[in-house]
Amino acid sequence: MNKLSKSDLAAIIKKTALRLGFDLVRITSAEEFSKDRRYALDRLHKGYLNGLPWYTTSRVERGTNPQQLLPGARSIICLGLNYFEPSHSSIDSSHLVGTGRIANYAQGKDYHRLIKKRMRSLVVEMSSILGEEVGARWYVDDGPMLDRAAANRSGLGWFGKNTNILSPGVGSWTFLGQIVTNLNLEIDMPLKKSCGTCIECIKSCPTGAIVAPYVLDNTKCISFHTIENRGPIPREIRPQMRDWIFGCDICQEVCPVNKIAPGTTVPEFQMSRLANVSLISILQLDEDGFKRDFSGTPIMRAKLSGLKRNACIALGNNKDLTGVPELARCLAEESELVRGHAAWALGQIGGANATKILEEVRFTETAGWVLEEINLSLNEIANNTE
Repeated sequence: MNKLSKSDLAAIIKKTALRLGFDLVRITSAEEFSKDRRYALDRLHKGYLNGLPWYTTSRVERGTNPQQLLPGARSIICLGLNYFEPSHSSIDSSHLVGTGRIANYAQGKDYHRLIKKRMRSLVVEMSSILGEEVGARWYVDDGPMLDRAAANRSGLGWFGKNTNILSPGVGSWTFLGQIVTNLNLEIDMPLKKSCGTCIECIKSCPTGAIVAPYVLDNTKCISFHTIENRGPIPREIRPQMRDWIFGCDICQEVCPVNKIAPGTTVPEFQMSRLANVSLISILQLDEDGFKRDFSGTPIMRAKLSGLKRNACIALGNNKDLTGVPELARCLAEESELVRGHAAWALGQIGGANATKILEEVRFTETAGWVLEEINLSLNEIANNTE
């Protein structure tokens, strides 16, 4: 085995990671994340993570103890990759009626495979340099590892009040990855930075999901509802979603640290065809069309029924009359999930045509909650015309 000091080995790893295309690289120890464990369990017990059945106590316990992830772990290599594409952002741009907004990160190719390929290459190169196989496990927000806790402790960035990691010069437009390894590496110190008195993200969140500095209630978050929620979206959340149909960037767009973020250099993240997606076109998709248009992107996670549900809400919030015929078809032909939100959207758009459609379907609808949505929409239209 090639004998290198902790500092020399860490320097080689950082240089190699940057050459492989990562924008940020820092190293922390494999000690337990005791403070972050308490914080995560507190959020879990308060119900802030309701709707994420896979986020369990045992997952938190495992994810905050690197030894459970890799026996003999000694260090964690924390990596960051800038995904920000200015043409994908709604900052300083007027949005087009009839189209839906997709979070900046989701408009490119799915990042998991791309980042893991680079992480694997980093481990292979280190094994070659050292002359023996390096023990390692790597994660890109798809395992129990608390990625932001590791990023914060390594000095890759600091916690913003919206709970995202803010990195100097890049902001929060960053994918995070971690390699848990048995290598004994020189560690970096946490940054002595904070958001100070700034509360722009808290003030700007339309649903009040940031219930306190550094505390996010997922059950109020637009990103959670448009991506992870598999059922009906609460009525009180729907108007606040505006035209977001997958994710939400509001708390990032208003963050002063993000104002100077450079654009990504990764071609796979620079795609622009999803910047303005037709809501009516989404409602017209079948499964084959959904796969054709979105395969290989994060949007697949919402599933077709979820994306159509979200598109119905956006049409209702836009009060887009051109969407009425397609909403009527959805109300007659689509899944229960889509029908209920199509009924809500027609109630928001209002008018004689919407009333007629809702009246007709009221006598054929069999799902109880969809029928309730129809009746509530009819009442809302009636109240607005008095």
